[in-house]
Amino acid sequence: MTIDLICLDADDTLWHNMRHFNATEDALLDMLRPFSQAQVTRERLIACETRNLPLYGYGAKGFTLSMIETAVDLAGDAVTGAMIEEILAAGRALLAHPVELFDGVEDTLRALAAMAPLVLVTKGDLLHQESKLAASGLGDLFSGIEIVSDKKADTFRALFKRHGIDAHRTVMAGDSMRSDILPALEAGAWAAFIPQDGAWSHETAAAPDTHPRFVQLERLGQLPDWIATLR
Repeated sequence: MTIDLICLDADDTLWHNMRHFNATEDALLDMLRPFSQAQVTRERLIACETRNLPLYGYGAKGFTLSMIETAVDLAGDAVTGAMIEEILAAGRALLAHPVELFDGVEDTLRALAAMAPLVLVTKGDLLHQESKLAASGLGDLFSGIEIVSDKKADTFRALFKRHGIDAHRTVMAGDSMRSDILPALEAGAWAAFIPQDGAWSHETAAAPDTHPRFVQLERLGQLPDWIATLR
């Protein structure tokens, strides 16, 4: 069987992302330690982020607003202007953080591009994702760029339709079980899960280990060989 389209996630698939968010989150826990135990703060922040996703979407800007909301929730009137400024500075640092590619990513993308057109499918803030892609130097390897508010089965169905490709001739690869793998499988594609340490709990879900179009890989560099085996 020929694969006619290869879709790839960006954050924590092509370059590091969550470790920067996790470091920022740890700094917030330290800031709020006088007001709340670290685990309580973490749980409140996760709940706040999840609640705010329909309003702010994914990315550093929504994360920053959720950190401020969590600080106000836990510290109340004790929140100072200096604390808010520190959180805002942390958010700006996330937006300006240099792009750090995973080892061998460019070579892997060139190998994949020789097999089928590549489409980047990522969610988050449009400006931030565009700037990260530009900084990565990988943009010319992609035939299409899809920056979406969320990834659901209908997102992938619409993407496949726009490209005129049958779902069973497409592959989606990424680090999020919830956003990359399960909706792509539901839409009829093949899916390669490439997990990374420090994943956001919101993106976790049970793996469909027995699904005939699913595979789990240790690294992106294994993707070309797996695609070559598809029949």
